Amino acid sequence: MKIVVQNAAFELGAEVDAMRRGRSDIGAIASFVGLARDMNDGSDVAAMTLEHYPGMTEKALAALVEEAQSRWTLLDVTLIHRVGRLLPGDPIVLVAVAGSHRGEAFAACEFIMDYLKTRAPFWKKEETPEGERWVEARASDDAAAMRWGKTD
Repeated sequence: MKIVVQNAAFELGAEVDAMRRGRSDIGAIASFVGLARDMNDGSDVAAMTLEHYPGMTEKALAALVEEAQSRWTLLDVTLIHRVGRLLPGDPIVLVAVAGSHRGEAFAACEFIMDYLKTRAPFWKKEETPEGERWVEARASDDAAAMRWGKTD
């Protein structure tokens, strides 16, 4: 299991290669890469700054991955989330889940992303032509997480 909060960019191919290197038990790796957009709520976005609470964030991410591992038989998980100032098109988050079969890998990847959007202690500030603004949580993200049922 790899959980990292970092400023630096990541490379999907390198992360997937690292997960499967020396492993013959992995039958599937499902991944999700989230990217910074140039538009949000009808406004152009020049950049986004992601902040977090060091230590607390990593602990919350580890608990989220542990919850996924309790629901599905997972062989490995990589979760990388960037912080700092990001430009449109920059990668923000990587969730990669390895399993024996695709079904568990897909489900766990989606679960982790859904809960990451609602439970992880990150704060986003966008730079727009109207000035800087903090990004509020979306009801659609809460609804996506609720479909998985209650977690501890």
